[in-house]
Amino acid sequence: MTLPLLLALTLAASGCALQTEADDVSPTATTDGLTASDDSTIVELLGQYTTVRLDADLSGLSDSTRAMLPHLIAAARAMEGPYWTEANTTPRDSLVAGLSEPARRYVAINAGPWDRLDGNAPFLPGVGPKPLGAGFYPADLTKEELLQAADLYPERGLTGLYTLVRRDGRQPGRAGASQLVGVPYHQAFAEAHGRAAAHLRAAADLAQDPGLERYLRLRADALLTDEYRASDLAWMDMRSNPLDVVIGPIETYEDQLAGFKASHEAFVLVKDQEWSDRLAGYARLLPQLQAGLPVPDAYKAETPGTDADLGAYDVIFVAGDANVGSKTIAINLPNDETVQLEKGSRRLQLKNAMRAKFDRILRPIADVVLPADQRDLVTFEAFFGNTMFHEVAHGLGIKETITGRGTVREALQDRASALEEGKADVLGLYMVQQLIERGEWDEATLAQHQVTFVASIFRSIRFGASSAHGRANLVRFNFFVEQGAIVPEATPDGEVWRVVPDQMDAAVQALAEKILTLQGDGDYDAVDAFVKTYGRTTPALTASLDRIAAAGIPVDVVYEQGEAVLGLEPAGPLAAPATGR
Repeated sequence: MTLPLLLALTLAASGCALQTEADDVSPTATTDGLTASDDSTIVELLGQYTTVRLDADLSGLSDSTRAMLPHLIAAARAMEGPYWTEANTTPRDSLVAGLSEPARRYVAINAGPWDRLDGNAPFLPGVGPKPLGAGFYPADLTKEELLQAADLYPERGLTGLYTLVRRDGRQPGRAGASQLVGVPYHQAFAEAHGRAAAHLRAAADLAQDPGLERYLRLRADALLTDEYRASDLAWMDMRSNPLDVVIGPIETYEDQLAGFKASHEAFVLVKDQEWSDRLAGYARLLPQLQAGLPVPDAYKAETPGTDADLGAYDVIFVAGDANVGSKTIAINLPNDETVQLEKGSRRLQLKNAMRAKFDRILRPIADVVLPADQRDLVTFEAFFGNTMFHEVAHGLGIKETITGRGTVREALQDRASALEEGKADVLGLYMVQQLIERGEWDEATLAQHQVTFVASIFRSIRFGASSAHGRANLVRFNFFVEQGAIVPEATPDGEVWRVVPDQMDAAVQALAEKILTLQGDGDYDAVDAFVKTYGRTTPALTASLDRIAAAGIPVDVVYEQGEAVLGLEPAGPLAAPATGR
């Protein structure tokens, strides 16, 4: 496995005397001196992952389109350095100095010394708990101090998506809130953003699809200005593009202090046109499905955009937040609520990643946790459909609270991501039921979808409590057990879990109503109580997870990827653009 290039960057902040990530290192954060026992443990941790080779059939691409790929990969690789800074409080070179090869590999998989499959527990000696704010904020910053400073100094952008927060000792006033300043990403990561922008523009010069060319140029501009909306709108307009790239600061999962900050990632994708054609048209049904949601009218008053796109892709390169811990199998973007309301969103199914996880992980899990007579109901078609409609369901519900608390993301802060993933999961299954009844979906039966859905809960719970998807699945499992939709059943090999179809329908409706209401109310304390009530691991669940682990079933995948895997020559270095225009 090739280790990703993770470079720690020094912040440039217009002359301010800022603390950089190196200054935030805990005095106990030394990692040399790993014992043989430590190394043995890390080798066992590496066994949680199975390697998947990210290759694809490029024979259908024109020479010009194929020549774009090395530039897109180079742009994606530039996201690694910023993401390391966002996820850590220690520069990479300092952290890995003196580590064994297994330890270096596990650091690379986790982009840091904290195990993402184990609730961000440190796996290197001398490393303390991961700060909730990761590397976005000073390690000692509290949420209360952040919000106080944001109220006092709104012009500093402290809660903005695209700023790092640092302390500037030269700010006037008392120490604390008055010293906090926001450093725009395009300044903090100027070198990496400039490098990525240059390669995006080089790829645009080769693009034969006008929509793709326009998007690449606007995205390059966005990296140099932190103004992403125009490129998001351009991305929504693409329909015939044979390649795609998702790049920049996007998801807010890494910020568990407040959920304000976007972290850097990238996907380079090749479109599967045959499968994409099969998926076209489901977006037109969103207004009807929105109207039928099981909540009072106030919680479904918004009209979802119908100019959305469903597509199937092979992923050929990932970087940053997309390449740590558990890997995603589908993408639903953009996250900008304004763009979503105007144009909807695009849902990209990563078919090769999905197939690898189904074959290597989900099917074996089903043989451990399901009764024998339900195991054959776990099918790839149902897994694909559940995943696809999960992404479609992000467009349902409500984006603006009905209580005047702003957007759902603003109101629920660090709880927003897990609740949104839970909403998409349960509404995805609700949509499947509705579409099957209307004759709009016949790739799998409702029973296949329900049983595959439950098997996949076990797969996703193993992502760990630090993952929004892992927390969402834990909440849903316990809720469904309480509702009698999943019941334990004793067998000679241990306890298994039976799906009860008659109870599942009611449980899906009840959970959908609960989550949609919590989002619409924007009540942080109510959401916090809900997650704490249901987001717990029970002894019975732990026993099942232990049986899965004992069977040697991997938790997730790591990718063997890059130009060599695809038979391409790497792109050479380019001069970074001086401006965003």
